[in-house]
Amino acid sequence: MPRTWAGRATVRPEPRSGSRPGGGGRKLVCWGDADPEPPVAPKPFASSADLEDTEEVLEVLDDGVYALTAGGDPTVGAIEGEDFLVCFEARATPYMAGLWLDTLRAHTDKPVRYLILSHYHAVRTLGATAFDAADVVAHDNTRDLIAERGMEDWASEAGRMPRLFRGAETIPGLTWPTLTFSDRMTIHLGGTRGTLELAYLGRGHTKGDIVAWLPDRRILFAGDLVESEAALYTGDAYHLDWMTTTLDRVAALGAETLVGGRGRVVREGEVDHAIAQTRRFLVVLKDAVAAVQRRAGTIKEAFDAARDALAPAFGGWPIFEHTLPFDVQRMWDELAGAEPRVWTAERDRALWEELQG
Repeated sequence: MPRTWAGRATVRPEPRSGSRPGGGGRKLVCWGDADPEPPVAPKPFASSADLEDTEEVLEVLDDGVYALTAGGDPTVGAIEGEDFLVCFEARATPYMAGLWLDTLRAHTDKPVRYLILSHYHAVRTLGATAFDAADVVAHDNTRDLIAERGMEDWASEAGRMPRLFRGAETIPGLTWPTLTFSDRMTIHLGGTRGTLELAYLGRGHTKGDIVAWLPDRRILFAGDLVESEAALYTGDAYHLDWMTTTLDRVAALGAETLVGGRGRVVREGEVDHAIAQTRRFLVVLKDAVAAVQRRAGTIKEAFDAARDALAPAFGGWPIFEHTLPFDVQRMWDELAGAEPRVWTAERDRALWEELQG
C-alpha cells in the first residue's frame, strides 16, 4: 500500500465502473493531521505468502559427502558408505524428497540403507517413504514426540510453510523411526570410509535433536542446533540448555565443516562464528523476554522488545518474521517454568493475530 505522512499525499488507482480493481482513473488520497499514519496491511501468516522457489545449491563436501542448501529452507545431506547411502533429513513430502534424490542420483546410485531424522518436525520427516531406507533412525525422544504431537505438528507446519509441502498428497502418514537410541550410535561406512557417529548432545531445538559427525573428515551435520545466517525457530526449544551446554558440546567436536539446519555450509573459522551467532540469537531473545517478564509486562510487549533487540543483527535473515512470534511465546513459557506446548494450526493463527496482526 502506498505510504505517506501528515500534510502530504499519494496517488493510487480508482476503479472505473465495470472495471477490475486497480484499473481506470486515479484518485488523490490525503491523510491529514488527525490521521498521521496510513493504514498498514497485516503481515501474511508465517511463510504462507512465500511461494517462490528458492535457489538450491548442491555442495560436494568431500568424497561421497553431500549437502543441498536452499537459503532459509531446510538443508538435506547424504554420506556414501562402501555400498550404501546414509541420508540426513527427509523433507516434508515424498514428492519434495524425490526432487532431492534426483539431484543426488547424478552422483551416486547406491541404495539408501539409513535415513537419519535429526528431530521430529514434519518438514524434516514426512518425505521419508521416497528413500525406501532399510532403517529410519532417530532419538528415543523424537519417537515419543511423533507419538505425542506428530499429527498436530503436520497440520501446523503445512499451514505455516505451504511451499515446502508441495506434493502433500504423496504423504502416506506419519513417519515412524524403526531404530532409535538414547546417547550415541555408530554406523560403519565400510572400506576406508571410516565411521559416521550419531550423537545426542542435549536438549536444544527440541528435546530429541541429534547430529551426524564424520570424525575422520571433521564434517558435522548439526541439524537445527546451528543455523548459518538463517533465523532460528525455537517454538519447541529448551533455550537455556541449548545456549549453554548443548552448543558447548557442538563446539567441542571441533568441526572443520558444518552443515546447519538452514543457511549455507560453513568451513574452518566460520564454524565457530556460526555457533556463536546461534548462541547470540538465543541469549538476546532470552534477555529481551526476561526483562519484560520481570516487570510483569505482556507477551505483546515481550514480542516488541525481542524484535527491537534482535532485528539489528538478525532481522535480514530468512524466516525472521515468520519464526519470531513462536520463538517469543516458547521463551516466555520456558522462563515461566513450562514445558513446550503442542502447536496446532488454530493456536498458530491465534498467536500470529495477537503478535503480528
